[in-house]
Amino acid sequence: MTAVRAMTAADWPAVERIYAQGIEDGEATFEVATPSWTAFDAGKLHELRFVAVDETGAIVGWIAASAVSARPAYRGVVEHSVYIDRAARGRGIGRLLLDAFIDAAEHAGIWTIQSSIFPENAASVRLHEAAGFRVVGRRERIARSGTGPHAGAWRDTLLIERRSSIDRSG
Repeated sequence: MTAVRAMTAADWPAVERIYAQGIEDGEATFEVATPSWTAFDAGKLHELRFVAVDETGAIVGWIAASAVSARPAYRGVVEHSVYIDRAARGRGIGRLLLDAFIDAAEHAGIWTIQSSIFPENAASVRLHEAAGFRVVGRRERIARSGTGPHAGAWRDTLLIERRSSIDRSG
């Protein structure tokens, strides 16, 4: 049975390996190389970083978020990423991670979770829509792909978001 727990520095080698798979496949990010642990740690919110661990103890996926702005007005808006090990895709791990992440984000006072997804990444689009995200826009030819089968090509992205159902007006 797969479990979700908080990500630690000791998880970085497995997290980086899975991140590198996503870069190599060319369907998850415009990045061309993984960051150092120091850069990743500095850029991701500590309370919103999780790993999925299978019954053998192996890390099979991760999810993390960054603040979209340092401005106080946007303190409740984050951008997230979720990556699943190639060998573990299609087993519900993405949903498990996303559900844990959404619950933690709600408790942390987050009112908007957003991300950008390549339209061709149908599995990610379906996963997010099933978890309550909606497509709010399409960015056409936003950047050139750096790796994978689309290297050098202009790519579109879908901007998705999930709004909290908690009333934070008071």
